[in-house]
Amino acid sequence: MTPVPMPKQTAAVLDVDKIRADFPILMRQVHDLPLVYLDNAASSQMPQPVIDRWVRYQQNEHANVHRAVHALSEIATREYEAARDKVARFINAREPREIIFTRGTTEGINLVMHGFGRAFIQQGDEIILSALEHHSNIVPWQMLCEEKGARLRIIPMNDAGELLLDEYEKLFNTHTRLVALAHVSNALGTVNPVREMIHAAHRHGVPVLLDGAQAAPHMAVDVQALDCDFYAFSGHKMCGPTGIGVLYGKAEWLEKMQPYQGGGDMILSVTFEKTTYNAIPYKFEAGTPPIAAAITLGAAMDYLSGIGMDAIAQHERALLRYATGQLRQVKGVRLIGTAQEKAAVLSFTLEGIHPHDAGTLLDMEGIAIRAGHHCAQPVMQRFGVPATARASFAFYNTFAEVDALIAGIHKVQKVFA
Repeated sequence: MTPVPMPKQTAAVLDVDKIRADFPILMRQVHDLPLVYLDNAASSQMPQPVIDRWVRYQQNEHANVHRAVHALSEIATREYEAARDKVARFINAREPREIIFTRGTTEGINLVMHGFGRAFIQQGDEIILSALEHHSNIVPWQMLCEEKGARLRIIPMNDAGELLLDEYEKLFNTHTRLVALAHVSNALGTVNPVREMIHAAHRHGVPVLLDGAQAAPHMAVDVQALDCDFYAFSGHKMCGPTGIGVLYGKAEWLEKMQPYQGGGDMILSVTFEKTTYNAIPYKFEAGTPPIAAAITLGAAMDYLSGIGMDAIAQHERALLRYATGQLRQVKGVRLIGTAQEKAAVLSFTLEGIHPHDAGTLLDMEGIAIRAGHHCAQPVMQRFGVPATARASFAFYNTFAEVDALIAGIHKVQKVFA
C-alpha cells in the first residue's frame, strides 16, 4: 500500500490548533474517546467568541426591534441592522436592503417560490433544476408546478457527479422561467460551475437562484461577480446558530415580488380595506425576526472573515485531497462523487455494510459522520445506492482526524469480516 503524503503547506495557512481552542465542543469526549466531528455539512460547531456574542445580547441587549424608542430597543435595532450590513459585505451584495433574514436556506428557497414563482410562473412554464439538488430545492418547485400546471426540467450528471453543461443548454426554450441550482452538492461535494451556468441562463433572459448552503461556509462568495439573482444559505453551517438564514435577492426582483408572509413590520399601513407593504427587505420579514440569531450570525461572519475564506478553502481542499487518497486505498470502499471540483465532502459506501451500521460503529469510536440519503434521494437513485456514509470537513478539522476516520473504517470492516 502506497502511503499518502501529508500536505506540508497547510501549517502555514492556518494555525489549526489555535483555532480548535476556540471551539469548546471539540474538547469533549464521546464514548470515552476524543470527539472527531466530521458532520459539518449537516451543521458546523460554534466558537467561543460567537457563543459570547449570543450570551451578551441575551444578558444585556435583548428587546424587540423597529418597535420602540427606548434604549434597549434602539440598541437591539442597531445591532440587528449591523448584522444585515455584515452579511451584505460577506457576500458582496450591492446594498444591505438586498439581504433578507430567514430561518434558513429552506425558507429562503420557499420565499422565492412564493414571491417570485407565484407571481411570474404560469401554466406551461418550465423551471430548470439539476440532478444534484437537495430536497429543499426540489419539493417547493414541485408544489408550485402542481399548483400552476408548470413542469420541471432536470440537468443530468455524469458518473463523477458533474453536471452535463451541453445538456443544460438544450433545456432552455421560450417557456423557461427560472433556474434553481445548488452551488455545491451536499451529498457529493461537487462544486458546480455556477458562474458559467448563470451566464448561460441570462443569455436566455432567465433568472437564477443558487442554493448556497454548502458553499457559503467553505469559500468566498461574491454575488455580484456571480451575477445570480437569488442566493440562499444558512447560519448553522457557518459557525452560527440554528434558526437563522439569509436570502440575497437583486433589488429589482425583490421589489416586484409578493410578500412571503403577512403580519407586523412588513407593512407601512393597514386598514380593513387595504394594506400597503413596507420597503425591502422588511416586506419579507413579517413579525418579530430572529434578532439574537441574526446578531450572532454577524459575529460568526466576523470570525470567519478574521480567519479568511481563502485560507479556509485552502485548508479544506488539502484535507479533502489527503482523505480521498487515504480512502481510495481501503479495500471495499466505493467513493460516490469524484468530480474534479469538490468541496470538503466525502461520500462513500463500504462493501457489505449498510451506511447506517458504519455510522453507528464509527460513533462508538467517537467519530461523528452522517449516514443516509442526505435529503438527496434522486442523487442516491442515480448512483444505485439507498444511502451513503458522508464525512464532511471544516477548517477546524485536522489530518490526524482523517487518520482516525480511516482507522475507524478498518475497525468497522473487521466487525463484518
